[in-house]
Amino acid sequence: MREQLIETVRHRFGHDDVWILVVGDLMLDRYLFGDVQRISPEAPVPVVLLKHQDERAGGAANVAANLALLGIPTRIAGCIGEDAEAADLLSLMKNIGINTDYIYKSSLRPTITKTRILGGHQQMMRLDQEDAGAFKAEENTGLQLLVTKALQEKPAAIILSDYAKGVLSTELCQAIISQAIESGIPVLVDPKGKDYSKYHGATGLTPNKRETAEACATDINDNPLLLAAAARLRDSLKLEFLAVTRGEEGISVIDDTGTAHLPATARQVYDVSGAGDTVISTLTAGLAHGLNLHASLELANIAAGIVVGKVGTVPITRDYLLTELLSQQSAVQADKVCNKDTLLARVQSWRSNGERIVFTNGCFDLLHAGHVTYLEAARKTGDRLVLGLNTDRSVSALKGPTRPVIHEADRARVLAALESVDAVILFDEDTPLQLINAIRPDVIVKGSDYTEDQVVGGSEVKSWGGKIALIDVVPGRSTSNIIQKLAS
Repeated sequence: MREQLIETVRHRFGHDDVWILVVGDLMLDRYLFGDVQRISPEAPVPVVLLKHQDERAGGAANVAANLALLGIPTRIAGCIGEDAEAADLLSLMKNIGINTDYIYKSSLRPTITKTRILGGHQQMMRLDQEDAGAFKAEENTGLQLLVTKALQEKPAAIILSDYAKGVLSTELCQAIISQAIESGIPVLVDPKGKDYSKYHGATGLTPNKRETAEACATDINDNPLLLAAAARLRDSLKLEFLAVTRGEEGISVIDDTGTAHLPATARQVYDVSGAGDTVISTLTAGLAHGLNLHASLELANIAAGIVVGKVGTVPITRDYLLTELLSQQSAVQADKVCNKDTLLARVQSWRSNGERIVFTNGCFDLLHAGHVTYLEAARKTGDRLVLGLNTDRSVSALKGPTRPVIHEADRARVLAALESVDAVILFDEDTPLQLINAIRPDVIVKGSDYTEDQVVGGSEVKSWGGKIALIDVVPGRSTSNIIQKLAS
């Protein structure tokens, strides 16, 4: 899975002919950073000594910023005022490559601005500038025309980023969804409010836990009850999926196959501001670039784990995401090398999911193309491949005192890096029979230079209903040949 995510982020984001449209409530997030060392003598409030300030794209603009910084061409539609904050927000978006041609400029309301005052990592106060009044007819008409124009350009996907500030009315949501359905364009929604009927027919929704509880009128602290209500909500809205973001509890996704759960990945949480924006943008990016729903959600979950470790609304970037994926891949690979107790627990878990266990063994000294081809073929005979690896002592007993060339720990780590290998375990016995009897694999694989009666553990695996698979070896590829060539 990690390899697929890495491949998509590295080679497809920003390289495919794919662009995404974001429609929603645009905001300017302003941060005033300082230190608190005393209480004001004028009133019992902390005095924040201002050190610096920063402005960032917020609301739907942050969703677009996440997409743009992932390298994905992004266009945005929404409403701003005719004020200095509008100019600042437009400049921020244009500087990171967001197309702002579909933004309606209104003389009837200010640009929504949220000013946060922070003392260290602690938010002390927030000042909001906005007009909560309903949009006027001329504003709705002007915005609708711009959104329709954007839809005619055929985006690969549409995100509705609703902050309940008036842009995403029922009429506009339904107009967008109906046009998208006609064109086969997925529509993903980050919803707000208690009534989700305006999102009827969308592809998917990504409410957080509190929003889900409010929309379903159910107990936020009862997870089974909450997810059951969410499943009913999904059915009533005719959604393909509903993904509930649950903070430190991870993400629960409900689709036609049932409910699945992804655990949270954050190492340390400083600020959850904008985490929902990161989830829906990365999820949509994954879907638009060919990942399935669960792979896209895993990518979104990893991205959210990065941004909550930063202060304020901070979008994900392709470099940050790729670095984290590579780091996790390395950790996962190292984790494949396990002891017997850990391996048996994993085998039990895999088997409980209906997966067929494949076993093979060998020295795998000086890994070469023949080894890799053999292991890829072995993996295809089942669902999980366990590799029993001879220790250095047993290799020497089999091959002579000059072998192995590569230390057992290094051989194990290199083999664990192969996508075809799910677990590596060292064994010191002359044969892997004890290991085979403990694992009870469904398939034992050896090279075609063996016969079935020569395969250690073959009769045992047949006794519990398993089978032996003999795989052709790649001619001319062997460790002995490599050593001989190096010595010549």
